[in-house]
Amino acid sequence: MPRILIVECMQEISSFNPLLSGYDHFSVQRGEELYRQASLNSAVGGALAVFRTAPGVTTVPAYSARAGSAGLLSATGWQRLSDEFVVAVHDNLENIDGIYVSLHGAMGAEGELDPEGFLLTEIRRLTGPQMPIVISLDLHGILTDRMLRQIDGLTIYHTYPHVDFADTGARAARLLLRLMTQPTDVAIARVVIPALVRGDELITKSGCYGDLIRDCQRIERDGTALAAGIMIGNPFTDVPELCSQVIVMTEGDAARARQAAVRLAEEFWPQRFRMQGKLISIERAIAQARTMAGPVLFTDAADATSSGASGDSNAILQGLRAGGYDKLVLAQIVDPRSAAAAHAAGVGATIEVTLGGCHDPGRFTPMPVRARVRLLSDGQARLETMRAALDAGRTAVLTYDTVTVVVLSRSVSLFDRAMYYAVGLNPRDFDLIVVKSPHTEYHMYDEWVEKNFNIDVPGATSANIRMLGHTICARPMYPLDEGVGFTPVATLYRPAPAATCASGITFTRPPARESP
Repeated sequence: MPRILIVECMQEISSFNPLLSGYDHFSVQRGEELYRQASLNSAVGGALAVFRTAPGVTTVPAYSARAGSAGLLSATGWQRLSDEFVVAVHDNLENIDGIYVSLHGAMGAEGELDPEGFLLTEIRRLTGPQMPIVISLDLHGILTDRMLRQIDGLTIYHTYPHVDFADTGARAARLLLRLMTQPTDVAIARVVIPALVRGDELITKSGCYGDLIRDCQRIERDGTALAAGIMIGNPFTDVPELCSQVIVMTEGDAARARQAAVRLAEEFWPQRFRMQGKLISIERAIAQARTMAGPVLFTDAADATSSGASGDSNAILQGLRAGGYDKLVLAQIVDPRSAAAAHAAGVGATIEVTLGGCHDPGRFTPMPVRARVRLLSDGQARLETMRAALDAGRTAVLTYDTVTVVVLSRSVSLFDRAMYYAVGLNPRDFDLIVVKSPHTEYHMYDEWVEKNFNIDVPGATSANIRMLGHTICARPMYPLDEGVGFTPVATLYRPAPAATCASGITFTRPPARESP
């Protein structure tokens, strides 16, 4: 009876957010607490659904640490987190026949710029060469050479905005079971593309990136590949192997993996120009919005908390004030000091506070307001798609002039309407809504707003990638540098000879790579 160990570690960071994150940013589940994800649209939830219906399979949940996107993880936070993760794996390895690891791929910590690579290396050190390991990754992750040297297989998100969390976990689970029960020669081809991309063309339902992803799905579904994907990295995670890359995994035919990966990379490269953010100045957007019946959406992708920004940008609020916009505005901001002041004053009180610039004062000057406390909340909510819990800490709804602003104490993902709904606010009741996310699912806003303006303002996750200040990623890199050339070359990670583990299951894994 195969026994499968399940572990998870997920966070996405922006290297340009000056506020470090810590261990307390993570929601940690140990042992059977992981089964709480069984009903969620998460990678672990999808994997559990497959394992539970597989005859004779026993799951051994060990450890899960999930954090919202934030700044670089502190050294002390990383030390505690990685120690707990490795100990949990060590303590649950008895009679284990396979391991599923749910990762994001865009982590970064003080002193360790490849946390996922470290964790996978530690797992392999503990298990030795005779253990199949399959991982799942966000398409915004950065898959490194060190990671690929440790694993047998992988699956990658195929949607953006992401809705296929559970599906990706389910594909990983099925792949692991196949590798455990049907011995096969495996080849993983990787083509690194020196391009950082952002913008509307990355929406997989409608953009050119989605056309390429659908070809990845096709070769998975028709049996050409065991797994395929195009990872575009997180351009705000400034680490050595930041890039876009094509990954194709095949059974028994390394040449086919190499050929498919090179072809997809050749098709991706000419599209890099289209895959850039299309921005509009705040002044021009306000001038146009003022003449529209509305409602309109102001996208603050530069302060996208789901991509690692601090959430305390007041650039759009400052712009609306300076531009004299007098229609109804709904916005969100992270400012624990103002939230605390509102809670101290109570509902109905009028308070004088500043909004924004509490975490990133180098970019944002605190904005003074005289506001009424309309509502107070504990900041608890659930994401619309994943149903995962959000905890924004003490939260207040403040109103001033024609603006209603939800003030959060902690940064949480704001790529849906959850934190608006949690305090009784319906975005449809306003003329202008501010969203701190580059994109949301179509029905949430774009379906019914008159126009979605992607505002060109400063921030740690600005789509104006050249302005961020990368110092660590490989160069030359488009669009950071001029005249970047590219000839696609596939690096092949090939399996070692078949091995048999304690339970008698035969499997292979790719412990090393083959040069192009």
